[in-house]
Formats: sequence, C-alpha cells, structure tokens
Amino acid sequence: MKLRHMLASIVLAMMSLPASAGGVPESNGTIKIMYSTWSSINIQAQIAGQILQKLGYTVSYLPVDDSARYPAFENGDVAISMETWATTQKAAFETSLATGKIVDLGSLSAHAKEDWWFPSYMKEKCPGLPDWKALKDPKCAEAFSTPETAPKGRYLSGPVDWGGYDVERVEALGLPFEVVNAGTDASMFAELKSAYERKAPIMLWIYSPHWAPAKYDGQWVEFPKYEDACYKDPKWGVNPDKAYDCGKPEGWIKKMGWAAGEKKWPCAYQVIRAYDLDSKTIGTLVGQTDIDGKKIEDVAKGWIDANEPIWKKWTTCGGQ
Repeated sequence: MKLRHMLASIVLAMMSLPASAGGVPESNGTIKIMYSTWSSINIQAQIAGQILQKLGYTVSYLPVDDSARYPAFENGDVAISMETWATTQKAAFETSLATGKIVDLGSLSAHAKEDWWFPSYMKEKCPGLPDWKALKDPKCAEAFSTPETAPKGRYLSGPVDWGGYDVERVEALGLPFEVVNAGTDASMFAELKSAYERKAPIMLWIYSPHWAPAKYDGQWVEFPKYEDACYKDPKWGVNPDKAYDCGKPEGWIKKMGWAAGEKKWPCAYQVIRAYDLDSKTIGTLVGQTDIDGKKIEDVAKGWIDANEPIWKKWTTCGGQ
C-alpha cells in the first residue's frame, strides 16, 4: 500500500511539472516567426528566434502581409509575431483574439505612435500646423503638392498592407490631399531623407519607435483624438456622415501567437511572454539597419551578445 501511494505521488509530481521540465524543445516542429515590411518587427523576430535556437528550438521566418496575418495565425501557418501595433491593428487583433485561435503574449515597454508627420520647416508655408484644420486651406495643401497631385497635397502613406485608413480619413475630414502608398518602409524613409536635405515639401506616415522622429525635426499633425467610436460610428466626430474622422489610435505594441502553439512549445511561449524591449532600444536597433546598413541578423546577434544578463532572465524555463 505504501509503495502504491509513493508511486502515485511521483506520478502526480511529474504531472505538475511544466512541460519544459521534460526537455526543451517539447516538440520538434518548426516555430514560424512572422516577418513583415518594416525593420523593427524583423529585428525583433531575429532576436527572439536566435534566443529560441539557443534553447534548441527549430525556427524559421515567414513573410506575412500585415493585413493578412490573422487568417495565417488562426490557421497555424505562423506561430509568433513580435509586433502588433494598436495604431493600425487594434480592432482586427481584438476580433481575432475573440475566436480563441490566437493568444495575446503581452505588451512591450515601447509605446506605439504613428500618424501624419511633416518637417518643421513646412510650418513657414502652412503656419496653422500642426492643427489638422490648416490642411483644409487650399494654399496649405498646395504647399505639400507634387506635379502629379497638384493642386492637391500629397500624403505619402505606408505600404498598402499596413492599413491605417488614410484614404477614409482624407474623405471624412474633407482634406484636399491625395494618398500615395510607398512600396516599402525603406523607400518611404529614403524619400524623407531626400526631401529633408533639400527642404522640399513632404507629408508622410511616421511611426515611433523609430529613428526618424529622433533624427529629423518635425511634428505629427494633431487630428481629433481617437476614440473607438470614431472608427465604428459615423455620427461620432466632426463629420456626422463618415467614420475615421480622427487620428490613429496609439498605445500598445503586443506580441501575439497561434493559440495551439502554446501547447506544443510552452517554454518557447513563456520566453516570448517575458521578452521586452523599450522604444529607445528598438529605435537604436532600427537605425543600425536602416542608416548604418547592417544586416538584420547581425544587428540581432549583436544585441544578444551584448545583453546576455537581460535575455537569460527570459529563458529560465529552458534551463538557461
């Protein structure tokens, strides 16, 4: 009888241990981490992936359009994303989360902000800025025009898959601007660099954390402050007939995952939950790739090599 009780106790004790205690990796399957069209998500994907590889996991990186990520995650085609921004993904993220097929893996310390941005030298040609109502003045709009858009102003938006409702915002607020989408964030910031050096007119999508708002003197346009009702209820705001008559939301940058993946790789998911970088660190890392021209893989490895005491605290479940 005593032996039977002893064996039962041992079995119960083993059942109470985390899955990782039986060995990491818990599954030989490949953890697919999302890549996208901006540098910081890819740098953080590499940092997370290289750390997981040190624990013995097999990792691959899968390019996914930002607008198409949710079906991919819900179907298990990709397992982890290191960045999901409230600024453009809040509603879609919450809808997908409600299906139970994805999981919220926690927020980074970094604070997300992105919206229309202009260099400070443009205030001479549009002195009412940063108030959005200044953009309704045809003279101000023309100051931001190009031969292709004149007399309308030109707004350089991000790649199409970023979303952001810029066309809807222009229509709802009655702005005499034409939205032009950049092909990549690299081309967008290359155009900013060229315009800034020539003091040429430019209005574009800038986001933070990023090196650009620290490097260049400028301001975000001050649109009506975002509320959830702005995107959902046309009666909200300055235009009673259209939604999106406000600025973009700001706030969290979350990590997200395929829900079923947490059962396959519980320790890996625990590492991602613990993972955290702040805005300054992310902006610095992006500058190393976008300005200094370093490879993303090398930037990630450099951070890992220089910050072992930090990331080892994230990996305790893997015996590190």
